[in-house]
Amino acid sequence: MSLNMAAYAVWAGTGAREAAWRRFPGPAVPGLEEIPHSAPGLVVLGGGRMMDEAKYFRARRRPQMGLVLVPSLWGSGAERSPIVVLNRDGAKYIETDTAFLPDAVIYWPELLRTISEERARHACGDVWSHVLEAFLSPLGTEELYGELAALMQQLLRLPLATDERWFEASACACELQSKASVGLIHGIAHVLELQIIAQYPESGWGHAKLCSVLLQPVMELNRRNSGKWVERAAQYGIDDEAVSALWGPLHEAEAYRQVLPLLKQNWPQILRDRCSRTNGTLIRPQAIQFFEEWQA
Repeated sequence: MSLNMAAYAVWAGTGAREAAWRRFPGPAVPGLEEIPHSAPGLVVLGGGRMMDEAKYFRARRRPQMGLVLVPSLWGSGAERSPIVVLNRDGAKYIETDTAFLPDAVIYWPELLRTISEERARHACGDVWSHVLEAFLSPLGTEELYGELAALMQQLLRLPLATDERWFEASACACELQSKASVGLIHGIAHVLELQIIAQYPESGWGHAKLCSVLLQPVMELNRRNSGKWVERAAQYGIDDEAVSALWGPLHEAEAYRQVLPLLKQNWPQILRDRCSRTNGTLIRPQAIQFFEEWQA
């Protein structure tokens, strides 16, 4: 790449820290506030949360600073998205601005060795939730649905496991969903993420796991509410049975049992979430009964 990153500060997540220091020569920093003012730019190695924080910090605090993103895991696609999702005061804050886009993105296959099988599966579920919810979004266009259908054909050829091809697929999914919207899966994830992490700190909960675990029940609720998924899949040449067959392997029954009490407790707030309001089918208050009774 043409950027001279020799003097760029380096901010890396715990799992990628040692690899980052071997790969990038600039000064390591523990956080955004510690970036030297003399540093011409920042390299970030981490997941969606870290990348979004860096995107927001650069756009609002250091607009002249270069920014290079190196995702440590696929799923969020934050490295190529004009959207930031930030944790603020116990809630999710979402903002869209093209100023959040980085100067460059690097995909680094070496980081695949830091990803567990479980995290890889959750990341795959996150990608699929982006694609499926955007495909059903009422805010999309015929052209966009066609692009999403083409991406689904690619995803069907990928394993629900570690594979470097997921990085590019994830970024494409995020770019496309940013042109429409996501739906109830993300509405639930945005409301419940911080709460379930606090309640089950050792269970690996996060945005990707929530999206993966909830994909099957939400898609089955959408299917029950409307024929839109089946009709649109047929219109764009998507094999409904092949896609639906993926939902089960992504689901985790024990994890669903953990999330269900919080789902019921926070259901009114979930219905008000901006993503829930753009779900592919109308979600009514009584739909909580579906989740209470649902079994994989």
